[in-house]
Amino acid sequence: MPNQIWPDRLYLIRHGESAGNVARDAALQAGEPVIDIDIRDVDVPLSELGQRQAIALGRWFGGLPPEERPTIVLTSPYLRARHTAGLIVKTAGMSADSYSLVVDERFREKEFGILDRLTSVGVREQHPDQAEFRRLLGKFYHRPPGGESWCDVILRLRSATEMISREHCGERVVVVCHAVVVLCMRYILQHMTESELLAVDKKGELANCSVTLYEYDETLGPHGDLRLKLYNFVAPLLEAGAPVTWEPDVSVGAR
Repeated sequence: MPNQIWPDRLYLIRHGESAGNVARDAALQAGEPVIDIDIRDVDVPLSELGQRQAIALGRWFGGLPPEERPTIVLTSPYLRARHTAGLIVKTAGMSADSYSLVVDERFREKEFGILDRLTSVGVREQHPDQAEFRRLLGKFYHRPPGGESWCDVILRLRSATEMISREHCGERVVVVCHAVVVLCMRYILQHMTESELLAVDKKGELANCSVTLYEYDETLGPHGDLRLKLYNFVAPLLEAGAPVTWEPDVSVGAR
């Protein structure tokens, strides 16, 4: 379509389960204020289960008809996302001449600043003022010192979305990223309000290696638009016998 300004397909993938997910779950069960993981969030690797999930999703992509398989893979620079993207590409059997893989820092995890690695218990104990600010402002607008609000994440994703429209029109694009990024991309693409976005978030955690899919629909407006087809789709994991996990990432004190 001459006036098309969007990819034919846009897949938003949350990374597989990470070692940080596991550590956070253990900290919450024990009632600990701090998550016990001694590496930067950007360097947290996939867990063994996370690797199985990424491989299962790669098999699903590999089984798609040729006209639905990805031609562009964009990934957060965080290790757990890059590892997920790499396993998807390898398992799907995607040859180097059939796709491009690009690391883009705009798809990185939300930054948590002074609340990094703290559980909700830790935030209340160590930074009660921030716990109160978050209660008053809500997660959409609260920005912890040195960190980001959801609005800040949306701001950087707007330029990434414009890049996808400009440079990958008519392509089939995969973005491997993080739960908050997937939610904020929905906010941008579907022109949501704060309350609409938080209602989606409240329904439940986004599963690791879940698929959110938009397809181009030429009937939507003068230039067409993207229509949501799948959200939090985990059938590829279930079909492969890979357990589904939903744990938030390490720095969830103010997610």
